[in-house]
Amino acid sequence: MGTQQIILLIINILGGVAVIGSYIFGLNTPTGGANALWGGVPANIRPIYGVSMILSALGYFAFLFFILFRLVPAETRISGLFGFGLFYAIFLVILIPSALWMPLTNAYIGNPNPGMWIGIRTVLALVGIGSIALVWALLTLQTKIPGVSYWLAVAGSGYFAFHTAILDAIIWAALFKS
Repeated sequence: MGTQQIILLIINILGGVAVIGSYIFGLNTPTGGANALWGGVPANIRPIYGVSMILSALGYFAFLFFILFRLVPAETRISGLFGFGLFYAIFLVILIPSALWMPLTNAYIGNPNPGMWIGIRTVLALVGIGSIALVWALLTLQTKIPGVSYWLAVAGSGYFAFHTAILDAIIWAALFKS
């Protein structure tokens, strides 16, 4: 594994710890825990989110594996304009806001105000945009390595983008406030 892959791996380890840590601390807050984080999302569709979270995590591992272990950074060209380093930015746009979502939501539950709601919507939108950028990056790779791992990465990133951009940024946000 070369330097560029190690940097991306470190981004994912630190970002992953931040996301998981925010969830651990966020679920143990006095504002109501997991139930409060659902807001107005009906109980009958919450299991759909649970299954989707698992599928999204599997997709995440599929595209991360492909990027870390199947791409050659020096040969990676995205849309003819960018190199492997673009993946750093994409993962940072996904991971940093993901780590902020639960603390912001808990803060909003404790003290609802428009500014906090805008913050929540912004971090959800950023994760969705980062996820869509990842799909685009994989589809426009000019150094594609055809095979199962590439297509699993594309499918995984597509599902991850659906979950973050549609289920989280649009549907959860609309139902939370209903």
